[in-house]
Amino acid sequence: MEMMALEQDIHSSKQSVMLSLPRPPSVQEKVDAILLLRSPGNQFNDPSSSDVKLTITGRDGFSVSINVHRHILTAQSRFFAAKFSDWWSKQHRMPLNAVEISDCEDVDLYLQTIRLMYCRDLRRSLIKESVTRVLGILKVSAAILFEAGVVSCLEYLEAMPWPEDEEERVTSLVSQLQLDSVASMEVLKRLSSIEMVETESIVARLLQSVIQGTDEKARRETKTLVSRMLRENPSVAKDSWDSCRGCIYRACESCLEALSRLFTQVIESSNAAGYEKEGTLGAQISRQADNLNWMVDILIDREIADTFVKIWASQAELASLYSRIPSVYRYDVSRITARLCMAIGKGQVLVPQDVRFLLLQTWFQPLVDDFGWLQRCCKSLDKKSVEEGISQTILTLPLKQQQFILLGWFDCFSRSAGDCPNLNRAFEVWWRRTFVRPLLETSCVHQLTN
Repeated sequence: MEMMALEQDIHSSKQSVMLSLPRPPSVQEKVDAILLLRSPGNQFNDPSSSDVKLTITGRDGFSVSINVHRHILTAQSRFFAAKFSDWWSKQHRMPLNAVEISDCEDVDLYLQTIRLMYCRDLRRSLIKESVTRVLGILKVSAAILFEAGVVSCLEYLEAMPWPEDEEERVTSLVSQLQLDSVASMEVLKRLSSIEMVETESIVARLLQSVIQGTDEKARRETKTLVSRMLRENPSVAKDSWDSCRGCIYRACESCLEALSRLFTQVIESSNAAGYEKEGTLGAQISRQADNLNWMVDILIDREIADTFVKIWASQAELASLYSRIPSVYRYDVSRITARLCMAIGKGQVLVPQDVRFLLLQTWFQPLVDDFGWLQRCCKSLDKKSVEEGISQTILTLPLKQQQFILLGWFDCFSRSAGDCPNLNRAFEVWWRRTFVRPLLETSCVHQLTN
C-alpha cells in the first residue's frame, strides 16, 4: 500500500510539474499577436487604404488573409515587384487585387516579415525577438528579396549575443543563403577568420600567462580552462599539434631551467643560513613543479609525452641538485616522476627500454625518498595508482635492470615501509621470473627428455 501511495504521489507531482510548464503559443496565437501590433500611422492590415488582399497558406492548411498596399510591397520586395509587374503585363494592364502565397513553411514568420515592410526602423522592431525567430525572418526576407529586411536581420545578428547552441544554426543559414553583403561577412567573422589563425602563438601566450602567474586561485582556474579548451577544441586535433607541441616543450624547458636555478639558490641560501629566503624559494619551486605537472598532463592527454620522458630522464644534473635540498622544498617535483610512471604503466606513453631505465635510474630514488612527504602533503595523490604505475614501469625492463631497481627499493622499504611505495607485487613478480620460472622450465625440459 505504501508503494502504491508513493507511486501516486510521484505521478501527481509529475502532472503538477507538467501543468506548471508554460505552453508554447499556437500559430493562431502568434498570428493574432502580430496583427494586434498596430501603431498610429502604420498602414499594415489597414482595410480602408489597402488595395491588395494577401493570403498566406501554410503547409498544414492554416491560412490568414491581410490587407496590404501594392506600392509598399513593390518598393520593399523584388519578388512582389516582379509578381505585380508580370500580372500587369499579362492581364492587359489590369491591377492585381489578390495575391496568395501557398505552401508556406511558417505562416507567422512570413506575416511578421510583411509587417516589417511597414516599419520605419526595422532594427528597433527586432530588438525583443529571439535569435531563432530572427533567423526565420532572415530566411523569409531572403526568399522574397526583401533587402532591407535581410540587412536588418544581419545587423541584429552581428550585434546580438548568441546562445552557444544557436551558433551552428546562425553560421549554417547565413552561409547557405550565400548573401553577398558586408553585413553577412560581419556576422560570420564572429566564428571564423579570413586570416590564418596562428595556433602556436596563441597557445604559447596562454601557457606563459599560466606559468608566470602568482595568484594561486587564478592559476587553478586558468589551468582548468586552458586544459579543457585544448581537450575539447576540435580545431586543435591530434594531427594538427606539431606547432603546439613545440611551444609546450619550450615552456617545459623554461620551467626546468627555472627549477635548476631555484635549486641552486636554495643550496646557497641554506649554506648562508637564509631561512626566510628559503621559504620564498620553496614556494617558487612548488609553482614550477606544478607548472610541469600541468603541462605533462596535457602532453599525455594529446599522446605526445614521449619526448618529455626522455628530457626528464636525462636531468642528471637537476637530480644531483635535488638530493642536496630539504624534502620540504622539493617533494612536489617527485610528482612529475610519479605521473610519468603512471602513464608508462598504463601504456599511455611508449618509450624505448633504455629511456625507461634511465628514468628510474635518475628519479626513482628521489621519488622513494620523498614518498612520505607526497602522501602527507599531496591530498590529490592516488597512492595505489602511483605504486601500480611504478611497478608496471619496472616490470617492463629486462630482469637484470628489474633486479637493480627492486633490490634498492627493498633496502629502503625494510627501513621505513610507511614512507616508501609498496612495490611488493612487483618484487614478487621479479622473484618468480628470476628464480621460479627457470626451475619450472628446467623441470619441463627434463620431463620431456625422459
